[in-house]
Amino acid sequence: MDKSSPFLIVGHGDVIEMSLCDYFRRQGFRSVFSSTALRLDVLDRAAVERFFDTEKVEYVVLTSVRSGGIGANQAHPAELISENLQAQNNIIDVSFRRGVKKLLFLAASCIYPKDCSQPIKEECFLTGAMEKTSEPYSIAKAAGVVMCQAYRKQYGFPAIVAVPATVYGPGGEEDPKDAHVLSAMIMKFKEALRSGSQEVVFWGSGRPRREFIFGDDLASACLFLLEKYDAGEPMNIGVGEDIEVKELAALIKAVVGFKGELRWDTSKSDGTLRKLLDNSRISSLGWRSKTSLAEGIEFVLKT
Repeated sequence: MDKSSPFLIVGHGDVIEMSLCDYFRRQGFRSVFSSTALRLDVLDRAAVERFFDTEKVEYVVLTSVRSGGIGANQAHPAELISENLQAQNNIIDVSFRRGVKKLLFLAASCIYPKDCSQPIKEECFLTGAMEKTSEPYSIAKAAGVVMCQAYRKQYGFPAIVAVPATVYGPGGEEDPKDAHVLSAMIMKFKEALRSGSQEVVFWGSGRPRREFIFGDDLASACLFLLEKYDAGEPMNIGVGEDIEVKELAALIKAVVGFKGELRWDTSKSDGTLRKLLDNSRISSLGWRSKTSLAEGIEFVLKT
């Protein structure tokens, strides 16, 4: 890849977009554009076309323009499906029509069936019902996968799809009500330490297991796939292991030094009980994650 090529990363100012922009710039890419930093309205087709025409974009990484944890999915299902669909339609179609050399679409593990064999293989996509708590968002992301595959099949457009585990890192969500579980936990522990509270309350039973990938590792996998992979099948990006949410809470508690009690609000939904990705395909190509969960959490807390 020519490191002077204009490179657009579409997101919503979250840890994924920030990690991608930072990593690609550190790798020497000189024309990395962030849709959030530019305030590019990717829901506006005309604005997207003007930007591509002006900047002559050659590579695109398309992430979510709106996302969040269970709270966000319950509060904003209409925006989660409508805004992501609209952004995907605009970015994928304009990328094709303006001759983009390669597009990477980042889906999410919620595109896989709720009751899926573990670890989840890529071929499980569209073989069963999705988790209801995140269904509108999941359907939008699944549509993005199918759209990339359709444009590849009909037009030969070099669109590829990756499915990452839950991403965390510096620049995570700021509101624990809407955040994904790890970011929400860190924020709640920080607030408890600041306020002197002796108790932290978390949603659900703590029984679900989740897989987490550090933002820098995700970004390295994205660059790896852009350089090494060119096929229509989705590619999982995982770390090969998961952790029970209660264990995660205990780990963060120890790292931050919180001495109080943890309480679990079982009136709140757990969501899918397990979402461990089978990462054998990307591993066989030569990519591995580098950052352990404890190392990543310590890094986040220092920033």
